[in-house]
Amino acid sequence: VFSVNSTTVKFKSCAPAVCPSGSINLGIGKGSSLCCNTDLCNVQDAPDPSTNAPNGKTCYYCDGQSCLNTVSCTGSEDRCFNATVTIGVQSQVFKGCVSKSLCDATTLIPSVGSVSCCEGNLCNGAKSVTQSFLFLCCSLLSFILLH
Repeated sequence: VFSVNSTTVKFKSCAPAVCPSGSINLGIGKGSSLCCNTDLCNVQDAPDPSTNAPNGKTCYYCDGQSCLNTVSCTGSEDRCFNATVTIGVQSQVFKGCVSKSLCDATTLIPSVGSVSCCEGNLCNGAKSVTQSFLFLCCSLLSFILLH
């Protein structure tokens, strides 16, 4: 499930054997995944990330112009992260909140070059870069749908 503003998009598909459940918050949008391991088990939707309650953690996120923005993490998002996603010759940096399970699985996504997760409030720095939420969504969707 991906939510940006009031738009929610749901995806269901087969996934690799290692498939973490959890959520990610990019400040400008949120996503969650729910994995299962039997035939036709994906009847249930992943939890809507926009309904999760704040958990007290705060991280930096990027809005397209700056990474000086802060976001309140929700639900199981117990880490802040920095990620570099590369498709072709274009690289983008993303920051936000993430569940430990999703952070641990990022090494399985070929287009994600480097990811660092940390546990303290605002531990993911505030370096200013240009971002694209759609770029990350396309990377994640490509990985899910093509593997």
